[in-house]
Amino acid sequence: MGFTHQFWQLTVDGLTVGSLYAVIALGYTLVYGVLQLINFAHSEVFMLGSFGGLFAARALVPGGPTPSGLTSVGLVAAGLACGAATGGLAAFTLERVAYRPLRRRSAPRLAYLISAIGASGLAVNLAGKEFGRQNVPVPNLFTSGTVFHIFSAKVSTQSLFIFVTAAVMLVGLDRLVAGTRLGQGIRAVAQDSDTAGLMGVDVERIIVVTFVIGGLLAGAGGFLYATTFNASYNMGFVPGVKAFTAAVLGGIGNVRGAVLGGLVLGLVESYGGYVFQASYKDVIAFLVLVLILMVRPSGLLGERLGRAA
Repeated sequence: MGFTHQFWQLTVDGLTVGSLYAVIALGYTLVYGVLQLINFAHSEVFMLGSFGGLFAARALVPGGPTPSGLTSVGLVAAGLACGAATGGLAAFTLERVAYRPLRRRSAPRLAYLISAIGASGLAVNLAGKEFGRQNVPVPNLFTSGTVFHIFSAKVSTQSLFIFVTAAVMLVGLDRLVAGTRLGQGIRAVAQDSDTAGLMGVDVERIIVVTFVIGGLLAGAGGFLYATTFNASYNMGFVPGVKAFTAAVLGGIGNVRGAVLGGLVLGLVESYGGYVFQASYKDVIAFLVLVLILMVRPSGLLGERLGRAA
């Protein structure tokens, strides 16, 4: 069948995966907006969150038939909560161990990069040692039926739940940053941390909270990702690079830009994988990153978090 016949199905698939990229990308964009640094260990926070949700799902669904209805929703919610908690704890630990000592010593930016890479390598190898080096399947928590159709596209229970959950998290974060006192503090530190500190903002607290929020989202996103692609000790690398690409595409440091970049990247991958081959999806993502950096390095929206509405 031609591209036009598959267009709506490709669009649904692209938006589903793109929403996951957007959730992960928010961790990159929040930390960059506040510290002007790329947290290269964020992909491992995503990976650890997937295992946190996986173990919760295994404990609650040791075997037997696939749950359905409210039982399925409750089990997935428990997995999300445990994945988010694991990601938040991992991000908090990362900030305390790999970033705060350097910040207190006014270390050069290169030291932050090396520290993040070291933390990333430690997490990957520790996960490989503890969880094994093979893919670990997540118990099936969704019925396989089609919920409804969008034109010729079939929307499954799993795709709908992933998209809706990601949308709720993305909208919630946008409202938190734009309309709460905590969000004002985050935007103030992102715009000028020294002045924010003089005005009474607890800069250290804001930095920690920013890391934890990014970790919560990454952990929940990791569990959602694992429900489709399974979990593994090195699963964070490719989604992490793609999420970073999404953040750059939308305008790194911009919350809404990360969301836009994730959705656009998911669609480009879905369409490109069909037009060329599915094995070219990763190539397409990296090509998008290179082209964006060459043509529009500030991204589609190009605002920093401190100036976001």
